[in-house]
Amino acid sequence: MRKFGLIGYPLKHSFSKLYFEKKFSNLNINDASYENFELNNIKDLNLIITNNSNISGLNVTIPFKERVISYLDEIDEEAKKIGSVNVIKFHNNKLSGFNTDYLGFKKSLLDWIPKINFSALVLGSGGSSNAICYALKKLKIPYKIVSRFSGESRISYEELLKSDDLINNNLIINTTPLGMYPNIDTIPNLNFDQINSNHYVFDLVYNPEKTKLLSISESKGAKVKNGFEMLVNQAELSWDIWNK
Repeated sequence: MRKFGLIGYPLKHSFSKLYFEKKFSNLNINDASYENFELNNIKDLNLIITNNSNISGLNVTIPFKERVISYLDEIDEEAKKIGSVNVIKFHNNKLSGFNTDYLGFKKSLLDWIPKINFSALVLGSGGSSNAICYALKKLKIPYKIVSRFSGESRISYEELLKSDDLINNNLIINTTPLGMYPNIDTIPNLNFDQINSNHYVFDLVYNPEKTKLLSISESKGAKVKNGFEMLVNQAELSWDIWNK
């Protein structure tokens, strides 16, 4: 029996296990299982591997997409450029890292907005943000990163509130866990009076189906989309990698 799974913390929000179990059932895949491995520390990955000798692949979610890299034997070129990993393949006694987030996001965005003529604000600066920014570069969409602290390549939320950047960038992408179950009342610190019908708001969070960010943005006239389709896209790409 091949075992696959998800590492991260917390995992109460995740639909990955349910998605793969349904996939295995629908396709009569009887030699595979999927399990959640909730880790307090990335160092515990070694214990998971030791105790589960039949692991063939893992998905990686917050907060370990960047931290897991040092535990891998090899990493593919695109994941290296992105600087984060969300898929691990076990083969030939090696752990190989890949990133399917950027392709999952890219496909989901293009299916939603086929004609790209946007500039974007990317909320957050973690592993998911790295993948989204890589996809935006590939699509030649200019963007700014918004984080808690300003830096060389990012602005702070405080600076955003004092500027017209929210008005001038019509694609808003939330890569943070704000609004994710069970903390559904949390929300990025934005001036929602600047959001209007010209905006498209993409929230990578998919549980709940409509976050507070999406609900308020929609009430201001914006088009909104959650991250469930991206989850499905990247999960299928993960499955392809594990079975190559």
